[in-house]
Amino acid sequence: MKSPSRRLPAGLVWILLLALGGGVGLVIGQVWLSPKPLPSPPVHQLSPAYLPPPGGNFPDFVPQVVKKAGPAVVRIDVTSLVTSNGPDHGVIPQVQEGIGSGFILTSNGLIVTNAHVVAGARQLSVTLTDGRVFPGHLVGMNVSQDVAVVKINARNLPVVQPGDSAKLLPGEWVIAIGNPFGLDNTVTLGIVSAVQRSGAAAGAPNPAEDFLQTDTAINPGNSGGPLLNAQGQVVGMNTAMRANSRGLGFAIPINTVLEVVRYILKSHRLD
Repeated sequence: MKSPSRRLPAGLVWILLLALGGGVGLVIGQVWLSPKPLPSPPVHQLSPAYLPPPGGNFPDFVPQVVKKAGPAVVRIDVTSLVTSNGPDHGVIPQVQEGIGSGFILTSNGLIVTNAHVVAGARQLSVTLTDGRVFPGHLVGMNVSQDVAVVKINARNLPVVQPGDSAKLLPGEWVIAIGNPFGLDNTVTLGIVSAVQRSGAAAGAPNPAEDFLQTDTAINPGNSGGPLLNAQGQVVGMNTAMRANSRGLGFAIPINTVLEVVRYILKSHRLD
């Protein structure tokens, strides 16, 4: 004998179907409506010279750069003898004093500066950031490329770290350290405005030479001082040009400077 089949009431069946459908719909809705992670933005590759030191933030890296490279920046006092026309077409000798900057390349006292800083010098005096003063000896210079090498008799000196100026890009941070108008150890911050500016555009005597253009404040007395990247490496040597301009500074690329320095050292004997 078959047992009687049990059927659910029609109303209850509809209630169960609606509940089941609502649950499925809720799950599907959560899947479709739940927020999805956005794709990561592309990472732009920056030149190593643009990046701040480890742990540094823009522009908080500046004190670190100054602490690293500042002790190797020097003040150069120059005494030269110039002549002027006097009465009755006579020649009157006059003593002229000037100030420039430089940076130490080697721990035994090899210093680089601009040729126009030391041209015609009768006496050179080099002052370190720790206050020590040394007489300077002009090893040699290249006037057309405005690079000179000076030697002082000292040991265990702080030195700069040269960078690669060929890798510089417009827009990178740069820092100038020098002695503008006799204001020792002045620090200014800016960017690379352009690279490979011709000497003619920069107002240099050698129109074929390439320069770095920067909006970093560079004034008389900054000449010969270093232009540093965010890593504290020297990427250029500042040179004062284009008088009465604002926001227009120029520096000789460090790759050019080092090439000229090697030539000077090869052509002149160090005592």
